Amino acid sequence: MITSKLIANGIIRAIVIIVASALGIYFLYQIQSVLIYLVVALILTLIGNPFLDFFKKRLKFSHNLATITTIAIFIAIIFGILILFVPLITSQSQNLSLLNTKEIEKNAIELINQINAFLESHHINAKKLLNFNNITSKINFGIIPNFLNSILGVVSSFGMGLASVLFITFFFLKDRVLFIVGAKKLIPDSHEEQILNSLEKINHLLSRYFIGLLLQLFIVFLLYLIVLLIFGIPNAIIIAFLCAVLNIIPYIGPLIASVLAAILSMISHLGSDFQTEILPTTIYVLIGFWIVQLIDNNLSQPIIFSKSVSSHPLEIFLVILIAGFLFGILGMVIAVPLYTILKVIGKEFFPDNKIIQLLTKDI
Repeated sequence: MITSKLIANGIIRAIVIIVASALGIYFLYQIQSVLIYLVVALILTLIGNPFLDFFKKRLKFSHNLATITTIAIFIAIIFGILILFVPLITSQSQNLSLLNTKEIEKNAIELINQINAFLESHHINAKKLLNFNNITSKINFGIIPNFLNSILGVVSSFGMGLASVLFITFFFLKDRVLFIVGAKKLIPDSHEEQILNSLEKINHLLSRYFIGLLLQLFIVFLLYLIVLLIFGIPNAIIIAFLCAVLNIIPYIGPLIASVLAAILSMISHLGSDFQTEILPTTIYVLIGFWIVQLIDNNLSQPIIFSKSVSSHPLEIFLVILIAGFLFGILGMVIAVPLYTILKVIGKEFFPDNKIIQLLTKDI
């Protein structure tokens, strides 16, 4: 029989759960930076595990020495990237802080007028298609020095986060056995073997996936760099690096990279003739980038990803597509790792399901 006391207890319990959940969400929101550090450190750990095992098994390093060497490799790579970017950003921000931005505005307006004249010469009414006067009037060229100075601020604050991530990664690698022993104490005995097998397979597959992703990005970076160097685009290494990083976003990232490359190619030739120099160079760069994407989409990406996570290329494509529709760009980025985790869990806990057997036959 439902009494007023029972109803009151139920209401109080519901209120407590709601308040506790709200406080928990608020707490997670407040420590979101720490959570990001943990996620990044976990990814670096997955990437570092094969290196750690290589140093221990092949080179006979001690566990601590192998851990230190792996972290040193990460630091060397990050330091190399910073050496590549920081001097350029510093010099450009110093130059632009002293630069008369009227000159930039003059060149940009000249470029827009040349585009207008080119379209008019091909019987395209550019004034109806694009209102160039409004475009030039709304662009505030004075923000360029401020923008680059803000980038410097981000780079300087990046150091604290980087140190935190590397510190966490070091202990993830060094004490991974202790973490496994601790996890065993928390896992119910009835599912201990299944959970530990899942964790081992997830660790193995995701390590292969992230290393495969780095290999794919390196291949794309080299191909982009070759294209940019062929057509004499300034700062080719940095532009190729940025465009390669955008490839982390499946399908949309390469499109953004192409647009970025086109814009930077046009900016690098400000003041030149549009029809004879700017337009042909930009078109050639875009064609080169599209050829790189054809190579990546049809050769390197399917081979690397299908081998690393033991999934068919069509399967990966559909998973990324569905995740993109449901959760946007973030869903596309995390689709393959999350799908791999779900496949491993499904195989361990539901091995008799025919669909799961079909999807996990190569795991």
